Amino acid sequence: MPVELTEVQRIRTIGARAVEPFCVDGLDLLALPQLARDIPGQPAAMSGGDSNTDLLLLRRENGRYVPWSTLPVPGGEDAEFFTIDSRSFLATASIRTGAGPYDFGTRSVIYSWHDGRFEPCQEVGTFAAKQWRHWSVDGRQFLGLAQGVVEGELEGRNRPSAVYEWNGSRFVAFQDIPSQWGYNWHTMTIDGTFYVAHADHLAPSILYRWNGSRLVRHQQLAERSGRAFASFSRDDGHYLVVACLQAHSRLLKWVGGHFADVQELPGVGGREVKVFRSGGQLFVVRVNFITGERSAPVTALQSQIYEWHSGKLEIAAEFPTTGGTDTAVIAREGQLQLLVSNSLSPEGRFTTDTILYQLSIS
Repeated sequence: MPVELTEVQRIRTIGARAVEPFCVDGLDLLALPQLARDIPGQPAAMSGGDSNTDLLLLRRENGRYVPWSTLPVPGGEDAEFFTIDSRSFLATASIRTGAGPYDFGTRSVIYSWHDGRFEPCQEVGTFAAKQWRHWSVDGRQFLGLAQGVVEGELEGRNRPSAVYEWNGSRFVAFQDIPSQWGYNWHTMTIDGTFYVAHADHLAPSILYRWNGSRLVRHQQLAERSGRAFASFSRDDGHYLVVACLQAHSRLLKWVGGHFADVQELPGVGGREVKVFRSGGQLFVVRVNFITGERSAPVTALQSQIYEWHSGKLEIAAEFPTTGGTDTAVIAREGQLQLLVSNSLSPEGRFTTDTILYQLSIS
């Protein structure tokens, strides 16, 4: 099934790490956390830059996004919007502060919506924070924090990823998840059982099972370089896509209580994967980040849209990304649009564009 992407809008960003579209109080908003800005006179370096950045909040107007507000989120990596009862929250992750040297031991802020704006409601001590993910199970509300980095002198300061539980007024520590370079979370329910996948760059990426009181290890999903997951049910079973940065991404199928490999998705650099459906068909978007070493990264890559066909994923379209980090498919005004955040220019600079595409599927 042909898939065409038509560029609708370019949003100038500095090291954009995530796209989070959401609606609150009748406002159609987009959150864009930003890692760093280029420092004049300094050479391009994806691990450099000035981390004194803001998270951009844009409002949707006539099919495009226009500036609306900002939030102070230095070294911005992620933004997760969610609601608990009648309250709306935006959890933000800051990987670091400073402009060299950098401090990875910082505080990440959870904002709550009040009187038409986001206000800080809780600060959480984090270390190289990468992603928040909200989930609920058995009537309880949780917030997972993927964090950590083991590199040089930072190794002795590393912290595990962590799960926090809502106690009615704030999030409190619930369970640590072993990690060396935690990156991502993904939740799913299979045959009535709740699972949480945790991606790690250096340590194995693990699928955890909720046993009614805590998360317990269920199986290994990737040996290393794990970045993201996407799951879906189709035809004869449950499937999981595992995106890896320095290894081929893979499609797994649920067989006998565990996931087993069924297809390799060639190419390294995988950073994020998302599932969407249109006209009865299922699609998977894979956004690629970089190839090569961080000291000399190749950022200009092709990312893919796969279509589910005859029990496997086939490439339906490709689109250019430069240090691609995240994607979201949004349905508005009877149309599908694709948001893609780019964090690095082809020259390795932070100043580049986040792009909004129109999706045409015939």
